[in-house]
Amino acid sequence: MYDLIGDIHGHADELVQLLGVLGYSKSKGAYRHPDRKVIFLGDFIDRGSKIRQVLETVRPMVEAGTALTVMGNHEWNALAFHTEDCDAPGKFLRRHSRKNVAQLSQTHHQLKPGELTSYLKWFRTLPMWLDLDGLRVVHACWNDEAISTLQQSLRGRGGITTEFLQTACKAGNHEYHHAEEILRGKKAPLPNGIVFEDKEGEVRTKMRTRWYLAPDGHTYETYSFESTEISCSHELHPNVHAGAAPYPATAKPVFIGHYWLNATQPVVLADNVACLDFSVANGGFLCAYRWNGEHKLNNANFVWVESSFSHGNRRKKMVA
Repeated sequence: MYDLIGDIHGHADELVQLLGVLGYSKSKGAYRHPDRKVIFLGDFIDRGSKIRQVLETVRPMVEAGTALTVMGNHEWNALAFHTEDCDAPGKFLRRHSRKNVAQLSQTHHQLKPGELTSYLKWFRTLPMWLDLDGLRVVHACWNDEAISTLQQSLRGRGGITTEFLQTACKAGNHEYHHAEEILRGKKAPLPNGIVFEDKEGEVRTKMRTRWYLAPDGHTYETYSFESTEISCSHELHPNVHAGAAPYPATAKPVFIGHYWLNATQPVVLADNVACLDFSVANGGFLCAYRWNGEHKLNNANFVWVESSFSHGNRRKKMVA
């Protein structure tokens, strides 16, 4: 059985504490459990002060077979940031803008160049999703069409190679659209004049949707997956309905991270959908789910440890 752990973002102390609570102990260089394995949901890097220690905990577990993992959008960002654009010499697949440089600043500051090179190489080996016996894992959004397309491309290019990145990191390509969706979530434009600030202070005109739900009967406010409240009771545009792909109630349970939720304690999103990102990097908590083979997920199976940040640092709700 599996213990699934959400976004860590350089919070090694909380990770070690959570592993201890879950019954894992360090042996032969990796944390182990006599009966269980961890599945990490990605986003190991950026933000926190102990990024190296997180990677030094996670990677040995994966390599020892005591854990599995999927790619997070922050590992994807790092790969794109450090991969030159073959069509534009001297430029990179992720622009070296002020925002993007700032996002990776803690990772660059804490890892020596040789360490960073080694971890970037390791990131290329991480699966973008897992479809296992009885459960599924993806960083932000499960979409069968997106995963099928990316799977064909990955097979044709031999994995997350430079050739694959050249295609999947450039807007306009099918692979780009699908990679963005599974790693960052499904988005929908907000009505004219409606905006909000994200967790990094960026003004956004698109919201991340509750993709696992059918949009029928929802407004922009109720269909939004943003932790920041969006005050907009307008009916959803027909394009949102047309692009929806609700997650079937009969499908395997799927576990996601990414969404920086700010609840005081975790609850499942649907009987077979659970998010495990509860803002450990901003005063929330590091969250796990102990999966024992059940199809209907149970709130009693969440386990979490509080962030070392004070709760006064938690992001306030904002109305746009």
